[in-house]
Amino acid sequence: MLADASERAQRYLSSIRDRNVNVSSSALGNMHLLGGSLPIEGEHQDTVLKLLDEVGSPATMAIMGGRFFGGVIGGALPVTVAAHWLADAWDQNACLSDLSPVSAYLEEVVLGWLIEIFGLPAECGGALVTGTQMADVTGLAAARHALLQKQGWDVEGDGLFGAPPISVVVGEEVHATMLKALALMGFGRNRVHIVPSDLQGRMIASQIPALPGPVIVCAQLGNVNTGSCDPIGEICDVAHSMDAWVHVDGAFGLWAATAPTKKHLVAGLERADSWATDAHKWLNTPQDSGIAIVRDAKSLRAAMAISAAYLNPTPKREPMQWGPESSRRARGVEIWAALRSLGVSGVGSLVESTCQHATRFAEGIRQAGFEVLNDVALNQVLVSFGTDEHTSRVIDALQLEGTCYCGGTVWRGRKAMRISVSSWATSEADVEMSLAAMVRIARTLT
Repeated sequence: MLADASERAQRYLSSIRDRNVNVSSSALGNMHLLGGSLPIEGEHQDTVLKLLDEVGSPATMAIMGGRFFGGVIGGALPVTVAAHWLADAWDQNACLSDLSPVSAYLEEVVLGWLIEIFGLPAECGGALVTGTQMADVTGLAAARHALLQKQGWDVEGDGLFGAPPISVVVGEEVHATMLKALALMGFGRNRVHIVPSDLQGRMIASQIPALPGPVIVCAQLGNVNTGSCDPIGEICDVAHSMDAWVHVDGAFGLWAATAPTKKHLVAGLERADSWATDAHKWLNTPQDSGIAIVRDAKSLRAAMAISAAYLNPTPKREPMQWGPESSRRARGVEIWAALRSLGVSGVGSLVESTCQHATRFAEGIRQAGFEVLNDVALNQVLVSFGTDEHTSRVIDALQLEGTCYCGGTVWRGRKAMRISVSSWATSEADVEMSLAAMVRIARTLT
């Protein structure tokens, strides 16, 4: 079975660059074959895998091919796919060191490496979670604990009923998942204080209000539309002057810290109190790989602590005592494989090269006579092909044509095509092929 799956996976990947990036209508139409009533008698495992491959594989987006630009979604590095396969064969429960010594150890190793390459304080604690949204929840939980502990309140024991209120500050361009994280933590998505942003979507630090009592300021590194980064150093100046906790939503922008020509965009990030990011974006690991890091390791540990009769206290770092999940897969394995194979310079080069591709997209679009709506600081490019209607038609036609895939968005009241470049697999040839398709379609529809 494993050999069969490997052969099918290799066939899929070997042809990924030759197929349309989008899913064909025929593939979508065949997906019903995967559904229907659950069989009374189980089918043979060979039949099950064959059906999954023959019907499921054509109905996938070609994210691994290098011309998917529909979101900040990295195509997994080959070594991370292989490591993921091996970890699945291990089938470890990564919650406790006794249950899986290697999983617990690798998690500790990669968190140390990540703290180092981001330039964060060595004393930080961290956890590996599903994605940035849960990393935000983790960081906010540590903030909630620390701030309320200063007020003499035990939030883990007594909850939020009657607790001193915590004010939350966000930028005008706050990501929707941050608002969801705030809602999950009991802060409420409608109770936030919203700070205006500049024309690139960066929070204006001087507009952060002076608020009494406990305060959390949520900054953003990597605007999902423009790629811009909040001025984190200035934000920390203002926030810390009123003893506020600064949490950084750096789903992809945090990785700018690893790139020599981009790290100035996130100068001062080490002064924040907690950070959230994804490995499955710019580090290009398989999906379901988020990272939470907190300066005050004791507050993170207190917010996530769990006790039970079968848990014997040990001096070892127990993964389930640092994050929101207990039973979970060994996420550290593919992060370890990515970092070990790339090294410090390789991680930075991956970020640099995708940003260079984004710059080339912007140059090509402008040379063709169309408008780029943002300053291309990182890997995001916003394009207008004229009117909102025409831009929407170009996006639809490009997705249907299938050379590449870009999504649509609205920026400052205008419809735009969003080009997100974050995959190791994207080559200069991919960029030129995609540019040609964009320009050809935009001109044909004029």
